[in-house]
Amino acid sequence: MEKAGSKKRLMQVLDSGSIWLILAYVVVMPVESLKGLPEYVYSALNTFDVTLTTLFVLEYGLRVAFTERRRAYIFSFYGLVDFFAIFPTLLLPIAGLQELRVVRLLRLFRVVKAARYSIAIQRFSKALLDSREELVIYLAAIAVVMYISSVSIYHFEHEAQPEVFQSVFHAWWWAICTLTTVGYGDIYPVTTGGRIFTSVVALLSLGIVAVPAGIMASALSKVKSGE
Repeated sequence: MEKAGSKKRLMQVLDSGSIWLILAYVVVMPVESLKGLPEYVYSALNTFDVTLTTLFVLEYGLRVAFTERRRAYIFSFYGLVDFFAIFPTLLLPIAGLQELRVVRLLRLFRVVKAARYSIAIQRFSKALLDSREELVIYLAAIAVVMYISSVSIYHFEHEAQPEVFQSVFHAWWWAICTLTTVGYGDIYPVTTGGRIFTSVVALLSLGIVAVPAGIMASALSKVKSGE
C-alpha cells in the first residue's frame, strides 16, 4: 500500500514538473527564430534545450519504470507523445541531421504533452474517438466531392486558362481552397460555366464546414453529460 502511494506521489511530481517545463519551452521556443541576437543568447538557448531534453528523458524513463502497464503506456497516445518529445533532439547531434527541419519540427510534441493535463483537451479527444466513424464517413464524402470538383473545374477552365488549370492535380488546389471557404484568389475561374460551377461549390462548402462542427458539438455534449 505504501509502495503504491509512493508511486502515485512520484507521478504527481512528474506531472507538476512537466507542466512547468512545457510552459518554459512555449515561452522560449519562439526566441530561437529571432535573427541577430548575441551569441551568448543562442548558447543559452542551446543549453536550455539540452537541459530540457535531459529532464524529459528522465521523466520518460521514470514513467516507463514505474507504470504498471508498461507496454500499454509506451504505445499509448501519451506514451508516443512523450517519446517524440525527446527523440528529435537526440537525433540532432548525428551528422547530417542538424539542418533537417522535419526533425526540429517534431520537437513541437513537447507542447502536445500539455494535452495530458488539460481536462478540456481530454474531453475533446474522447469526443473525437467516439465520433470517429461519422468523421471517417464525412472525410470519405469530402474526398469524393473534391475529386468531382477538381475534374469539373478542369474541364470548364482548362481551355481558357491552360497555364493555371494545367491538369486535374492543379485544379485540386482550387477545390481545396473553395471547399474550405479559404479562397486565396490565386486560382479562379474566368468562364461563365466555371463561375456558375464555383458558385455551387462555394454554397456547398458552407454545409461541408458545418457538418464536422455539428458532429463534434454533439459528441462533446455527450461526453460532458456522461461525466
